[in-house]
Amino acid sequence: MKHFHFIGIGGIGMSGLAAMCREQGHRVTGSDRDYMKPANARILDPLRKSGVEIFPQDGSFIKSGEPDYLVFSSAVEEGNPDLVAGIGIKKLHRSELLGMMLDAFSGTSIAVTGSCGKSTVSAYVAEALANLGEDPGVLVGAVMKRFADAGHVGNYHGGNGRILVFEADESDKSLLNYGADYAVVLNLGHDHYDTEELIRVFSQFANSARKGAILAKEVHEMLKGKLKPELPVTVFGTDSGPLATPRRTISNGKITANFNGRNAVLPQSGKHTALNALAVVACMTTLGFPMEDAVKSIERYDGLWRRSDFAGFTQDGAAVYDDYAHNPEKIRACLESMREVCSGRLLAVFQPHGYGPFGFMKDALFDYLERDLRHDDRLMLMEPYYAGGTSSHRPTAKEIFNEWTAKSTDPGRFELPDNRDSLMGRLLSEAKKGDVIVIMGARDNSLSDFAKSLVGLTKPQYDGKL
Repeated sequence: MKHFHFIGIGGIGMSGLAAMCREQGHRVTGSDRDYMKPANARILDPLRKSGVEIFPQDGSFIKSGEPDYLVFSSAVEEGNPDLVAGIGIKKLHRSELLGMMLDAFSGTSIAVTGSCGKSTVSAYVAEALANLGEDPGVLVGAVMKRFADAGHVGNYHGGNGRILVFEADESDKSLLNYGADYAVVLNLGHDHYDTEELIRVFSQFANSARKGAILAKEVHEMLKGKLKPELPVTVFGTDSGPLATPRRTISNGKITANFNGRNAVLPQSGKHTALNALAVVACMTTLGFPMEDAVKSIERYDGLWRRSDFAGFTQDGAAVYDDYAHNPEKIRACLESMREVCSGRLLAVFQPHGYGPFGFMKDALFDYLERDLRHDDRLMLMEPYYAGGTSSHRPTAKEIFNEWTAKSTDPGRFELPDNRDSLMGRLLSEAKKGDVIVIMGARDNSLSDFAKSLVGLTKPQYDGKL
């Protein structure tokens, strides 16, 4: 048994890895600068119940005994009090620890990456396997509703040891620190790196797969010149034969997709849901399941917390949704999905998940919004979330708001609320029956609480229509 101390254990990725270590019998402690915030209780309380001792992030953990390893993520800055208190203790980046865990895993491993949708598809693959009678392990950077309860955060499920599905993070290139039997790459988008660098990273990741790669058609087109000739590759999307992009129909609030002549009722709205489902079908068939079973496996998906979560209705009957969308592609997919259940205006709130990411994506995000927002829609921009660490605190929301409105052909679609109180008043005074309010942003768990605070009626039975 080893003793692992996690710096920033309240993070969605770190907490899942901590739960994995604890389940395997190791001693686990952790610290978090926000360990007393109510918004983080849904993550920290299950860890405490499993025997994890959690400390403030002030170096005091060392009084409970010196751990074998200090586990940190790329968000932990130099000079962190726990790093200072733990001088001389071996340090492990979270991806190195995951690599150690994977080296000890004897079953089949499936690593899912991409600029968008990797948490969703990782969870969807695991749930599809469960629907087919398997009990897979799964580790993702999100809360899976099927596997969450009072004793489990829901971002990790141990399974029976035969199959492990996990999310591979490209944001800090840590996906290159380990391999898997199957490497899944969903897309290349604007979030952390330019296209040329993503091609390099994702091709190296795909080439590290021991049994094969499962690639979206557009990804395969960009990577194919860099893939090993002997690497078995499954391609899905566009005109890829049996794994071509499904056609969808919407009737009575249900979305039916046709997968090569086989129909499936999808669990959520949005074109991206059908594309995610196709990626899951590709994984199932690559693992050897018949196409008919693979298509049936995608009809039940309990989903992730803060992915198109319906919170309820306002007093005036506007629907409120909560979503983790935080980069241009995810925001666009979220808004397209919302329009499928919206008969009125779309009132979208976006809080960027950091100053650096906001500066990197601002131009691509503006291009999407300029093209896709209708005249009566609104995008309400909040100040970026600051989770600590090194930051220039630029660009600010006001700077980007001024930049966007100066070059927009319809600047009235963009708004800059002063704070959440004024935002709440604006939304509740404007939103009417038939409108949709969607709260978007990553990292900040209080966004979900804000969405719920807008709900003014007892949640009715909801059939997907307004």
